[in-house]
Amino acid sequence: RVLFLDEPTAGVDVELRRDMWALVSELRKQGVTVILTTHYIEEAEEMADRIGVITRGEIILVEDKSTLMHKLGRKQLTVQLQEAIDTIPETLAAYELERAADGHALVFTYDAERAQHGVAELLRDLATAGITFKDVNTTQSSLEDIFVDLVKEER
Repeated sequence: RVLFLDEPTAGVDVELRRDMWALVSELRKQGVTVILTTHYIEEAEEMADRIGVITRGEIILVEDKSTLMHKLGRKQLTVQLQEAIDTIPETLAAYELERAADGHALVFTYDAERAQHGVAELLRDLATAGITFKDVNTTQSSLEDIFVDLVKEER
């Protein structure tokens, strides 16, 4: 069984949208395949197992969502420093760190291709450089971020 939904939540109110997604979720549990087209990427991120991206009428990608997020997604590690720094030490150049304007944080952006420069190595190298930190926070790109990057590349 297959259910095709073309922009099912365009123009509906919040309550109807929530009810519709609950119904779709229940149908998925019953083994129904749902093919969804949407401009609301957060809906696709929440509901989909596989993602297809169409731009200019052409399918440019079909991928398992978790594989897509791993292969094309980025993560950011923000390190809150104990004390502000004026410059990033040259010994940390390989990490391509960004320094916050006030010098109290460093941001490391990495993806699957940069796995050789991992988080543990960065934290060790910060300590070796004499930089102490008080907090660490990670964030991950959303499906929307990945979509925007993919469509940009196709132009």
